[in-house]
Amino acid sequence: MTQANKRTKQARTLRIFRKIHRITGAALFIFFFFISVTGFLLGWKKHSNGVLMPETYVGTSTDLKKWLPIDSLHTKAVLVLRDSVSPNISTELDRIDIRKEKGSVKFVFTDHFWGIQLDGATGDVLHVDKRYSDLIENIHDGSILDKYFNTSGGLIKVIYTSIMGIALLIFTITGFWLWYGPKRMRRSKSRV
Repeated sequence: MTQANKRTKQARTLRIFRKIHRITGAALFIFFFFISVTGFLLGWKKHSNGVLMPETYVGTSTDLKKWLPIDSLHTKAVLVLRDSVSPNISTELDRIDIRKEKGSVKFVFTDHFWGIQLDGATGDVLHVDKRYSDLIENIHDGSILDKYFNTSGGLIKVIYTSIMGIALLIFTITGFWLWYGPKRMRRSKSRV
């Protein structure tokens, strides 16, 4: 293969990669925008002074033997949620975060982003707050669409994260080639 043919093939490959890079970027722009903004916020959530993610409050005892049973704490959290937020609010539980080292337990609910922190030993309310970091995380990974469309098994999240992962891989490969390809062409031209 002659040097001219080699350069023509390299230029054609570069044009193809540029086109793939441009089309992928244009088609997925809004999704990349949301992922970048929410990713930035998630990176800062623990350093937001309680704005994005409530601080973890300290209970009276780190000895689990002195703690109330989880079902009693859960019942208390539901009562606090209904008294503090709304008597008609959903009480379906998403997760329970036990912070033994802090002596506290967090109850996070599924259908909204409220969280209740209780003292593990006494059941006293330590904090009631909206968990914006959970909302941001659901936007970031696409699971908010599963909640909105009520799909089972996180189907939209799986499709969304697969598309975005493949797109990021395509961006990485084409972006590298858009940087490296011209350097390679200049090097081969200087050898002539």
